[in-house]
Amino acid sequence: MRHAPAAALAAALALVSITARPTTALADSKPLFEQDFSKVELSQVPSDFLVLDGQFAVKEEAGNRFLELPGAPLDTFGALFGASAPAGVQVSGRIFGTKQGRRFPMFGLGLNGVPGFKLEVAPAKNALELYKGDELKLSVPFEWRSGEWTQFRLQIRKIDGVFKVDGKAWQGATEPKDWQVRFDDKTETPAGRPALWGMPFSGTPIRFDDLKVMPAE
Repeated sequence: MRHAPAAALAAALALVSITARPTTALADSKPLFEQDFSKVELSQVPSDFLVLDGQFAVKEEAGNRFLELPGAPLDTFGALFGASAPAGVQVSGRIFGTKQGRRFPMFGLGLNGVPGFKLEVAPAKNALELYKGDELKLSVPFEWRSGEWTQFRLQIRKIDGVFKVDGKAWQGATEPKDWQVRFDDKTETPAGRPALWGMPFSGTPIRFDDLKVMPAE
């Protein structure tokens, strides 16, 4: 019986150790998909990408390779990558664009394919916008700086029958702690692949890099 308190203490410490671990699924998860274009031949598109429209091609500058969308024509272009999933995933990446005079590009990342959710920066509106298909669901203020990479993070979780969509975007090294966009959708969201989207309305190229798909937090 003298050893019972020690055993109880050990069990309690083990419980504390377990509960003290990060609850974020990303802490111990491996990427479901990852592409930094470093091993893709120039002027090509990765073989596992499905280009919906647009003359996407891998380019290189200062030793860094990225996927580039030309500055013309002025339209909406996209490509799908990774595996299809209805929820429980998070997509991230960084996108580079520039303005030209009073003309601005638009760009972002998406989940659930073409009819799914898109998190886009709209510099002309100083806004970060969430779309489902072509329907604007939410818009929050966002100050964009031309000629800098913009980081994106978008995830979808299904909890008690509700699709919970969280998104954020930022420039610079510091990621915002909180999600800037949070939206609940009670309608069924079909499975679909992650996507990247670019609208070169400024007439200048848009670059995409460091794409990653992870389990949602």
